[in-house]
Amino acid sequence: MAGPVDLKAAGNRVFKTRAGRLIYLVGAIFVASLVGYGSCTTYIKPNEFGIKQVTWGTGKGVKPDVYPTGLHWVTPGAERMHRFPTDLQILNLTNDANERGTDDARAAPPLNIQTSEGYKVSVDISVLYRIVDPYKVITQVGPGRLYEDSLVIPRSEQTLRKTLGELDAEEFYDVQKRLSRLEAATAALKEQLEPAGLSVVNIFVRRYTYDDRYERAIEARKVQDQSVFKNKAEADMASANAEKDRIVAVGEAAVNVELARGDAEKKKLGAEADLYERKQRAAGELQVKLAEAEGTKLENAALQGQGSEYMVGLKMADVLKNTKVIILPTDGPNGTNPLDLKRSLERFDVRQ
Repeated sequence: MAGPVDLKAAGNRVFKTRAGRLIYLVGAIFVASLVGYGSCTTYIKPNEFGIKQVTWGTGKGVKPDVYPTGLHWVTPGAERMHRFPTDLQILNLTNDANERGTDDARAAPPLNIQTSEGYKVSVDISVLYRIVDPYKVITQVGPGRLYEDSLVIPRSEQTLRKTLGELDAEEFYDVQKRLSRLEAATAALKEQLEPAGLSVVNIFVRRYTYDDRYERAIEARKVQDQSVFKNKAEADMASANAEKDRIVAVGEAAVNVELARGDAEKKKLGAEADLYERKQRAAGELQVKLAEAEGTKLENAALQGQGSEYMVGLKMADVLKNTKVIILPTDGPNGTNPLDLKRSLERFDVRQ
């Protein structure tokens, strides 16, 4: 015989079963909604624009409308959204891993250019461009990155190889000529890519390397040029040293001439000064002698004038003033009688 039934426990089990089924149903609906939403929409990133293509039904083909950044409806199985980058694109033609740029940048081998005289130059080049019309890109080239492989890379290599090949090996060193050829290549490549919705921004030559044959030839030529420059520099230096020696000799001669001229001028001035001194001294002495002669002359004239006899007598008296004893003969014709004044005056030729 069966025992009593627990109605409360049975009710709890029924409630849990129904709640589990409801949660499962809600989850299934949510997952289905997410899957349906994800398959019916597409997101255009900020650095992209989109082009819609109808793959089934009426209006089949690529639509000209350009879709900007945001979330856009796409009918599953009937429509497809193609995305293209809006930012600057870079094509690096180089084998150097350090020169290839970011992971998004497309890289290809460097250009091997044959110059006008037959030498080969390996050139690393960067081509900068952008997509300006994605509708033209997808309709004339194709979806995805086909524009790189089918258009940008082959046209860039062909145009650059032709334009830079017009330079000879030596002209690669000439910045102006190299830039002139790059400008021509940029204009030509821009003309080829613009009809497909692409615009060339700029082209840069990053590095160029000559083949070993030209390197050896140019090294020998540069050594020869340097030898010529060295010999010329040595000749110029010898000429400059000779000119320096000549200038120094001329300067020393000029100094010696000026010193000799100075000594001669000094001696001349000394002689002139000595002559002037002698002339002045002689003139002074002459004036003194003349004055003395004039004085003597005047004195003689005074002595010869009236009363000179008395002056002579006074002089004689002055001479005899201190004479205490004079012994004179008093007899004979030459005798002197001091008491005979008249005879004394006559003796001294004093007229009365």
